[in-house]
Amino acid sequence: MLRRNFLKHCRNAGLGFAVPLGWSSLVRSQESTSHAEGYPGPYYVVFNASGGWDTTYLMDPKGVDGINRLYQEGDIQTEGQHRFAPTAKQVQKGMSNEDFFRTYGQELRVFNGLDLSVNNHTPCARYMATGKLDSLAYPTFPALVAACRGASAPLAFLTFGNYSATGNLVPMSRVPYLQSLNLLARADSVEGIDQHPYHDPFVSDRIEKALEEQFESRVSEVRLPRVERSQSMLYAAQLNSKALKRVVPFIPKESAKERLAQQADIALAAFKAGVCVSANLSIGQFDSHNNNDTDQMNLIPEFLSGIDYLLKKAEELQIRDQLVVIIQSEMGRTPNYNNGNGKDHWSIGSIMFLGKGITGNCVLGATDAQQNLIPVNPQTLNLDRETGIRVRPEHLHLALRQLSGIQDHAFSQQFPLGVVPVEQLSNVWH
Repeated sequence: MLRRNFLKHCRNAGLGFAVPLGWSSLVRSQESTSHAEGYPGPYYVVFNASGGWDTTYLMDPKGVDGINRLYQEGDIQTEGQHRFAPTAKQVQKGMSNEDFFRTYGQELRVFNGLDLSVNNHTPCARYMATGKLDSLAYPTFPALVAACRGASAPLAFLTFGNYSATGNLVPMSRVPYLQSLNLLARADSVEGIDQHPYHDPFVSDRIEKALEEQFESRVSEVRLPRVERSQSMLYAAQLNSKALKRVVPFIPKESAKERLAQQADIALAAFKAGVCVSANLSIGQFDSHNNNDTDQMNLIPEFLSGIDYLLKKAEELQIRDQLVVIIQSEMGRTPNYNNGNGKDHWSIGSIMFLGKGITGNCVLGATDAQQNLIPVNPQTLNLDRETGIRVRPEHLHLALRQLSGIQDHAFSQQFPLGVVPVEQLSNVWH
């Protein structure tokens, strides 16, 4: 969808169209700042192991009672406060647990024993993504934080799959390939080729100036909501097309081979250019009802390698210190094997965090030897089997809202999480 045809059709129809262009936040003074300077961070990334990872082969190892078949309790590895399953001998491609925790353990904050309440994929994925189990209306955390912190950014919320509801707060952007990003960033050129612009520079400048003058002259007029929205969207298209050009220097010349690396390249280019706030990254096939060990040992190393790729590339782009990374799956796997050597759905899970504002080398929560969660005291975060609470996704989503400074934003208030004060977690991040 090239901008020349786009603008032509908009004029003819008296309408505007935005492929995630943030028309809803077109307040003129905010647009000037946002598009002139770009969104500076923090940038929020959610990694989704879609299908349900086996936490006992990662950050919550057991090695007893046949829960795992690839290692024994005495084989469990440690790095600082972290205990993790040994996988180096099983890894054929990707990153072992040993390398991952050795590299990132000092930054990593883990929570084990998360109560998901149900064990079906769709409600679990929604619950993990939004912190709300019983509503289809709630936005995912990356969508909410994008709406609160930078909805006017052209690609404020990027998603590559998994549950991605926006709560109608911010457009959902899907840019599946680097070539797609290239075409968006070079929308003023034929097929994204800089040497073949649709207009000479002076013509483009005249178009931009005319649209700006038109917008300014009408901004205070009383108009029907549909007309106002259409004119705002047309103006947004021009502004965002210009802003997206900032992505060009950061688009890799060649596409990465691995799935998460491809997604990471697109997200990082958009972050660096200041046109994106958050990204939802995902790979699937973790639903290992058959041959659990083989599937998990193929997928967990690939997943960890993708996280490693994003963090190293962010370092090269000098935005590593602005990242907030959430690493999750919608459920765990049962502590026993079925007749197909697989593991079925388990409603107790784990989640990992690292990045800006998060103190690492820490493990909160726990499961027992049978992989049942142990309650936690919400004030101290110590294990408390007698009077502690079962930590659920809404508890951690409230903490994420606090970490990102959006807990009091009107959009967050529009979607309350219902955590009573006595259950709110203290000092989650430090």
